[in-house]
Amino acid sequence: MTPNLVFSIMNDVSLVAWILLAVLPKQRWVASVLAAFVVPAFFAVAYIAIVVAQFGSSSGGFTSLPAVAMLFSNRWLLLAGWIHYLAFDLFVGSWEVRDARERGIPHLAVVPCLALTLMFGPAGWLLYNGVRLVFTKKEKAREAAAPPSA
Repeated sequence: MTPNLVFSIMNDVSLVAWILLAVLPKQRWVASVLAAFVVPAFFAVAYIAIVVAQFGSSSGGFTSLPAVAMLFSNRWLLLAGWIHYLAFDLFVGSWEVRDARERGIPHLAVVPCLALTLMFGPAGWLLYNGVRLVFTKKEKAREAAAPPSA
C-alpha cells in the first residue's frame, strides 16, 4: 500500500462523513457516533500505525519550522499529519452539528461553517462560534420579549 493510496482512502472516508453531517442533521448517530467517534477512531488507528512504523526513519522534529519541514519530507509522516487534520476537523464539525442542534440553530446556518471547517479548520470553527453567538443573542432577546408564563 502506498501513501497515495492511503491518502485517497482517508480523503474518501472523510468526505462521506462530512456529506452525512451536512445532509442528515437530524440523524443523531451521524454527528454523535459516526463523525464524533467512529471515523476519528479509524483515523487515529491509521495515524498511530503510520507513526509507529515510521518512528525514527526521518530527521526533523517539532522544534522549528525547518525541522517540521524536514520531518514531513517523509511522505508517510506527511500523510500522518494530513490524517491528523482530517480527524480533528471532522471532530470539530461533528461538535458544531451537535451544539447547533442543542441550541436550536437552524442547520442551514451551520452548513457554511461545516464547509469552512472542512477546508480551513480553525476558520470554520470561528465562523460557527460567530453564528452561535448571533443565534444565542436572538434567542435571549425573544425570551426577554415574551410575556411571563403563569
